[in-house]
Amino acid sequence: MAKYLLLKHYRGAPASLNDVPMDQWTPEEVSAHARYMSDFAERLEANGEFVDSQALSAEGAFVRHDGEGRPPVTDGPFAETKDLIAGWMVIDVETYERALEVAGELSAAPGAGGKPVQEWLEVRPFLTPCVTVTD
Repeated sequence: MAKYLLLKHYRGAPASLNDVPMDQWTPEEVSAHARYMSDFAERLEANGEFVDSQALSAEGAFVRHDGEGRPPVTDGPFAETKDLIAGWMVIDVETYERALEVAGELSAAPGAGGKPVQEWLEVRPFLTPCVTVTD
């Protein structure tokens, strides 16, 4: 089994086919989307492929250590993760092809008008530990 991170984007990926921002959806459309995501996670959990998922707020900041004193916090000028990443799902699947299949299904979550969002998802494998062979 290999773990993959499926990243959902606010922007930064190619536009989805149903490219209406979620803040313009009706409450019913948002509920249908959330229900699809929950049902999808339950199906993956039932077959042992689900690890975790979270939706992320658009709020956030970059922070880094800067020696003494208060760490610097920035809201630009570069695109920040908070502007790009809407949420994520971690899956544990047998093959890369299965990871792509799962991402394709996740992309079909309903959006505006109840039509599938067909958003692009970023599929990233987790790094695996290096194996050291000793004599």
